[in-house]
Order: sequence, then C-alpha cells, then structure tokens
Amino acid sequence: MASGQDQRQVRRTAVAGRFYPRSPHQLRTTVDELLGRARIVPAAAPKAIIVPHAGYIYSGEVAAAAFALLQPHADTITRVVLIGPSHYVSFRGLALPTVDAFETPLGSVPLARGAATALADLAPVVRADAPHEPEHALEVELPFLQSVLRSFELVPVLTGDAAPEEVASVLDRLWGGPETLVVVSSDLSHFHDYETARRLDAVTADSIERGDWASLGPDNACGYVAVAGLLIETNRRGLKVQRLALANSGDTAGTQDRVVGYGAWVTDAARNAT
Repeated sequence: MASGQDQRQVRRTAVAGRFYPRSPHQLRTTVDELLGRARIVPAAAPKAIIVPHAGYIYSGEVAAAAFALLQPHADTITRVVLIGPSHYVSFRGLALPTVDAFETPLGSVPLARGAATALADLAPVVRADAPHEPEHALEVELPFLQSVLRSFELVPVLTGDAAPEEVASVLDRLWGGPETLVVVSSDLSHFHDYETARRLDAVTADSIERGDWASLGPDNACGYVAVAGLLIETNRRGLKVQRLALANSGDTAGTQDRVVGYGAWVTDAARNAT
C-alpha cells in the first residue's frame, strides 16, 4: 500500500542540470559558495526581496546578496510567498498550483494549504498546474530558500496576463506577519549591449527604489507585473525598498554584446501584520 508521502502530488524539477546543478551535493556546494560571498548586514527580518532567476553562473551571486540576509532569521520565516512571471504558458490571471509540494534536488517543499482558501474569492486567481510544470522563474529560487531557512511552506504564484493591482491584492491577502516572506522573481532588461543595459537597468532600479510602480513595463523587467504589485503593497504599508546588487550577464559569465540585467532588493521589516 502506498504511503501518504507517496500519494502526494509533486511538481518535479524542470531545470535541474540546466539552470543549476542536478547533483544534490554539487547544488548545495554551489549555493553555499554563493551565499558565503554575500555580505550580511545584521537587521530585522526583511518582509520581501526581489531576486533574479537566470542560471546560477549568470545571476546566482546577485540573488545570493538577498537570500543571505535571511540566514539570521531562519527560525522565524516559515512561509514564503514566491511570485514571478510565466515564460512558457500563456493564461489570464495568476496561477496557483493544485499540487502538494515542489521538488528540487535538495528535497521537496510543502505548499501552504491555507493559501488557496485565502485567495478563493479573488477572480484573477486560477488553480492551474500547467504553467508551473516547465517554469524556471520560481524553481531556481527554491534551492536558496532550502539552504537558508530551517523549514517553510511555499505559496508559488505565476503571473500571466495580469495587472499589478491584482498582484497587490494577492499579496495583501497573504501578507501575514514576520513568519511570512515575499519573494519576487524577475530579471531586468534583455538582450541589449552591455552599456545600454547598464543605463536601462539603472533607470529601472531608481523606479523600484522610489516605489514608482506605474513606470515599470515589459522593457524594464520580465517580472514587472509582480515587481509593480509588490511596490503597490509596500507603498501602501509605508515600507522602503533598498538595493543590494545590480549587474548583468556581461559582468558574470556572458559576453557583453547581448546581456540580461539582474538586480536584488530588500524591503524594510514589516510594521503591521494583517
């Protein structure tokens, strides 16, 4: 007879061996090395971070700048709302999967059971696994989270054809207290030459740091809908966004003729739980 563990529906890894190592040992070593190079400033637990989602050789160091800040708060953060863009499957709204767990080479992460109930009356939210199956935008963040947190439940949300205000409504419902971390997954500009990308990404970074969500569009970031939605909510709650790192693939492992931009940001600690 199959055990309850075996009967769970699990979203299997889609990009292990491509975006990050498939070997658990090599993956753990890679993530630990990236985190080890990051600068950790003692502070209250952040409420939200914005991180890139490219292959680790390209954007891992930028992402680690944000994830490393979570290490001192590993026992506090027990739920992660992870939101980013759907690159492969088109749909209207925001997709919340029906599976019970997401898997990486480091193990499986259980999904928060109460999230679907909390979002049930929001029309833009759909229950759908198909957009999640091939998607890398959320998956690549999980090994970092598995490395820096003790134990946590996941709320994975993909944005399709959606408005930033709809993302903000979802975040408002799931905001919680210090136990809940929001992780927004997004790269910045795509496929410009190095200097053009630096100029464009500097403008985007300034908009993010000023909370100017309305100025963001698809030319700024592939996950601009999720980023803008987060900024709506941080503005409403009086939180500030601070830059941790800004670079592009020309700074890491790529050529400088066609680069992708990466940035990492962190918010203040939450002031009020709802």
